[in-house]
Amino acid sequence: MSFGTDIAWKSLNKHGEELCGDMVKIVRTKDSDIVILADGMGSGVKANILATLTSQILATMLLKGASIASCVETIAKTLPICQERNVAYATFSILQIYRDGQAYLVEYDNPSCVFIRDRKIVAYEAEEQIIDGKKIKEYRFQAKENDCFVLMSDGVIFAGAGELLNYGWTWESMAEYTLRCTRNTMSASRLVSMLSGACNDLYEQRPRDDTTVVVVRTRKAQIVNLLTGPPADEKDDERMVRDLMESEGKKIISGGSSANLTARILRKEIVTHVNYADPFIPPTASIEGIDLVTEGALTLAGTLKLLQKFEQSEFDEEFFRELDQDNGASKLAKTLIEECTQLHLLVGTVANQAYQNSELSFDISVRKNLVTQIKETMEKMGKTVTVQYY
Repeated sequence: MSFGTDIAWKSLNKHGEELCGDMVKIVRTKDSDIVILADGMGSGVKANILATLTSQILATMLLKGASIASCVETIAKTLPICQERNVAYATFSILQIYRDGQAYLVEYDNPSCVFIRDRKIVAYEAEEQIIDGKKIKEYRFQAKENDCFVLMSDGVIFAGAGELLNYGWTWESMAEYTLRCTRNTMSASRLVSMLSGACNDLYEQRPRDDTTVVVVRTRKAQIVNLLTGPPADEKDDERMVRDLMESEGKKIISGGSSANLTARILRKEIVTHVNYADPFIPPTASIEGIDLVTEGALTLAGTLKLLQKFEQSEFDEEFFRELDQDNGASKLAKTLIEECTQLHLLVGTVANQAYQNSELSFDISVRKNLVTQIKETMEKMGKTVTVQYY
């Protein structure tokens, strides 16, 4: 089985600071996904610089096959020295999940990872080594489908300290809360929203430290195929539909012309769903063998808006209420966010006489722009995206 990952994170800036002193970096390669969380010493600009440099150095060196010892030594030599404390310091956590399920966890001075498997908290035994005077913990293991990992900065376990809680939200309490949350959802983004929201509540919406939560969930690679727009040459109609139907994974069609040509070639009926709640998003439809059929430009625009909110970490309870709405844009966005590791776009570039009119020409231009933005946003979210033009 080829492993994919569902990754989401959210940061709360220390109250009064414009920049966060925590930094998350996701690196995806052909063989693995690497998640890095760095926490710079202090807060504000200095902490942000330390965390940014640390995460970038780790990502670059790990990609080139460097050992963790080399990474730590390079970080120590590279980070700017704080004039007040006379040290260069940033803590970090690294989680690498390979496509074959092999996994590698490294921790330096961050709170331990919460590892949940089969609805239980796993007590893992990491090996310790001293590198350049720093205690580094390493753990190598075989991941399983639906394993859940939570990386965090120390702002998480200090949430509420001296205010709602005497000693803060301890690691044990946070881990138990995470376990309870996984009984309601295994979506990485929804878990992050719950955990980050709990931290913010404990801080009474005024975080006393930068606070970051990263959730990584292992799962099978999930492919979504999205067809939009008729081909430039009508002779390619059948080939385009055949490519869609022979593809592994979910099959989605966006656009009335696309739906009509698909139904014609498959010799299936289009059934329009007349009961829909959102007057601004056209209704969806059904074609036997297709997972979702939506309207084109308006639906893609609504989908893009939700994807961009998610990519910019603007997700909370209100966002998920919108994501769960019964309309084409929400359904498509939810699929791309929560049920997709790889997106394959089949894009028609129609320019033949059968489709020549000013209204459709406008639609083609808008659709091309929307498809480009969806591709770029999905890639920023860490998804693998391929595009095939017809």
